[in-house]
Amino acid sequence: MTTGGVLRRRPAQRRSQERVERMLDECALLLDEVGYAALTTKEVARRAEVPIGTFYQFFTDKQSLVRALALRNLEAYLDRIAFRLTAAPLTDWTDAVDLVVDEFVRMKRTTPGFGVVDFGEVLAAPGGPALPGTQRMLDEALENNVVVADRLRSLVVESLGVAPGADLSRAFVVAVEAADAVLKLAFRAHPEGDPDLIAECKRLVRRYLSDHLRQAPVEGG
Repeated sequence: MTTGGVLRRRPAQRRSQERVERMLDECALLLDEVGYAALTTKEVARRAEVPIGTFYQFFTDKQSLVRALALRNLEAYLDRIAFRLTAAPLTDWTDAVDLVVDEFVRMKRTTPGFGVVDFGEVLAAPGGPALPGTQRMLDEALENNVVVADRLRSLVVESLGVAPGADLSRAFVVAVEAADAVLKLAFRAHPEGDPDLIAECKRLVRRYLSDHLRQAPVEGG
């Protein structure tokens, strides 16, 4: 778990770590069941079988709980991408686009609460719109998509051996923003994500990033 930066105190013992994980798990399930507006700290604590006082030892309010959940989601997403890159090294940079989109779609379909809170933004309904004030849940100084873009860029740069730079950083921010908008549209169109729109998302991002990545060397290629 990598949510220490948003917790009031870091759980030092296994029992405390398990309690925090249970609270995050129940938060995710409740987001699917009742949505963010009806989510309460009292119900999260009850479902997680922890005293409400224990909840407030680690979280200040439900927003800090959801922020911790978003960070956990992002780390799980990046860990999965890193694992797949290690298990099957890329043979072409366009494979990275498919991998990144496919993992996001998989989490939308299978991860509890991800349809309401993925990497910070709190959605009023699948596909948006986002609730005001939730665009900087991962980092108070940066918008969520900027944080996601930077972390993805680091993974891809390492995998492809691409030289980092301001142009590439900006390109990844634009690509993440564009993909986010199209994927929101896909999940508004269908609860499981419209497959044609998901395919269009990949096509759009591949074409946009082609000028930045098509000449990049591929490790093992």
